[in-house]
Amino acid sequence: MIKIYKTDMTGKLEQLNNIELNSWIHLVHPTQEETKLVCESTGIDPRLIAKVLDEEELSRVEVEGEATLIVANIPYLVDHSHKNKYRTLPLGIIHTKNHIVTIILKENKLFEDFENGTIKEFYTEKKTRFTIQLLLRISQGYLMALNEMNKDIQKQEQLLAKATKNQELIEMLNIEKSLVYFMGALKYNQATLDKLAKGTMIPFYEEDMDLLEDAMIESNQAIEMANIYKEIMSSTTETYASIISNNLNVLMKFLAGITIVFSIPTMIASFMGMNVPLGDFNTEPASFFVLILISLGLSIVIAYWLKKKDML
Repeated sequence: MIKIYKTDMTGKLEQLNNIELNSWIHLVHPTQEETKLVCESTGIDPRLIAKVLDEEELSRVEVEGEATLIVANIPYLVDHSHKNKYRTLPLGIIHTKNHIVTIILKENKLFEDFENGTIKEFYTEKKTRFTIQLLLRISQGYLMALNEMNKDIQKQEQLLAKATKNQELIEMLNIEKSLVYFMGALKYNQATLDKLAKGTMIPFYEEDMDLLEDAMIESNQAIEMANIYKEIMSSTTETYASIISNNLNVLMKFLAGITIVFSIPTMIASFMGMNVPLGDFNTEPASFFVLILISLGLSIVIAYWLKKKDML
């Protein structure tokens, strides 16, 4: 899919049918025909676009002729049925003399605010500012995802305290795996921001420096949060794995105690039911009730003893 945008003199974003000077070309999993059209119109080497279409591509900056490729990794949900099953996806930003091109494999909410015109001071001809705005939004996206993870960690901790199954630990594992992906992607993104801050890859203007500083602060904050949550997750998972094991042991101990208590009446009934002479007790009308009382009394005594020994 290909979308073409351009801001007019008033700063309003308009969608175009054809590629124009100072336009923003947005590619989502482009076909070969779309890639060829963009490359012919902008002079971009097709290999630059092809590199971004690799899901394992890492964040970096690369110059090819007059085009500069900036790759950043963004968070996305692998499966919406699993709330915290995040992975990372490469986003490519290509600067040319007269155009800016963004390439991504899947649709992402990152671009919605740009397309809706809700981003302040966004102009397609100001390619450096647009790039920094995108990188800032990426860092903010990580922070939002990390905050959601923290809320779910707290919910899962309450469930784990009473858990006897593995499902709760699996949910925690999804969060932990997402954090691992985030930590790796954020570190590479930070290195890319540091490289851009030198001003040797793309031209920087004085009014853009504050925005770049904000992006770097947000990125550093996201890295710190991911590291903290990763440490919490590691200790929490180990602790609650022990709790689940202990909960199972308590349950098995209780079931063993109940089995012993209920085996007393069974044993007495088995002995009395044997084909052996019992004298006058065999013909006594109240013998059945006597056996019931004896069984109940012994069961209560055994239950009391097990309870006192903390075995029931």
